[in-house]
Amino acid sequence: MDDDRSRRSLPLSGILIADFGRVLAAPYATMLLADLGAEVIKIERPGTGDDTRAWGPPFADDESTYFLSVNRNKRSFAADLEDPADLAAVHELVRRADVLIENFRPDSLARHGLDYDAARSLNPGIVYCSVTGFGAGSGGRLPGYDLLVQAVGGLMSVTGPGPGQPVKTGVALVDVLTGLHAAVGILAALRHREATGEGQRVEVNLLGTLLSSMVNQSAGFTAGDVVPGILGNRHPSIAPYEVFEAADRPFVLAVGNDRQFAALCDVLGLPELVEDPRFATNPARVAQVEQLADRLNARLRTRSAADWYERLTPRGVPCGPVNDLAGAFALAEKLGLAPRVDIGSEDEGISLVANPIGLSATPPVYHSRPPRLGEHTAELRAWLEASKEQT
Repeated sequence: MDDDRSRRSLPLSGILIADFGRVLAAPYATMLLADLGAEVIKIERPGTGDDTRAWGPPFADDESTYFLSVNRNKRSFAADLEDPADLAAVHELVRRADVLIENFRPDSLARHGLDYDAARSLNPGIVYCSVTGFGAGSGGRLPGYDLLVQAVGGLMSVTGPGPGQPVKTGVALVDVLTGLHAAVGILAALRHREATGEGQRVEVNLLGTLLSSMVNQSAGFTAGDVVPGILGNRHPSIAPYEVFEAADRPFVLAVGNDRQFAALCDVLGLPELVEDPRFATNPARVAQVEQLADRLNARLRTRSAADWYERLTPRGVPCGPVNDLAGAFALAEKLGLAPRVDIGSEDEGISLVANPIGLSATPPVYHSRPPRLGEHTAELRAWLEASKEQT
């Protein structure tokens, strides 16, 4: 099936994934796995496909950049699950697949013979990953949208300019984190199957992912019975760790220890703060965060963000301007991180964000641009028919 010889040495070469995922969390997971060599076949509804194909602007020509962001290295198979011939082809794909991933509401695939039990009967070794908003139990019928989960899951209660002003993150962060958890779960299940020959079900949900990903804030509640609130750009346990005011633009200091604080004060010409008992230790600085911010802002306003960055960075003080995405990509390129990749032919090429995982022996590959709807349906049908004839 895999016609790209360069992928045969990749860590996931030979792994076939039937991708029933839509929108963001599941497609992000399968894109990461595809970058590492897995063969991903994206099953889509004829005529409309993944919902995100219509999400825009922005568009690149006539394609949604939202869809493009999480669907490279995949093949698109347009299949109507209500059509007996299409469903038979999909069942054959499941028989051949190593992994099936889906984010339908619980049990909605059962009437097509594509729920976990049915898939396992077709393919006992399959790794079946379900992505839901609120689990498969009593929350199974709740719609799992990222904004909704940010709200009910507590993230917005600690995010915003101040108390009573909850704000969502600027990207669907919970979906992305859930996709990462799904990928980790799939890899763990594949390793288990390699050792035992047994497939299994992998389940991840947006709410559980968010509660886990809120790390110190969640642990403050579970272990310390502390319900955190909105601190704006401040940190509940570290200071100075927030956005300050340089002469020309916002400027971040992320001082994590007393040594860094001493270096900061030396560069700013405020050595007296190091000996001041109100600021000498991190717990003291957290307790006096307002007074500390006033003293620092008064000095930081005297120079540009670039000037402070050039002075503070060599001294080991974590700092930087608040960049827009153009500035962020420019910084990554300056640091040699190669954040962009160009995929596809000269006529149909697209520039996308690189996979951030570095592997010295088997780095990610980018063999194909995100597919057009149903682009590979004919060749996949032919392959599945040939597969049936061989069995």
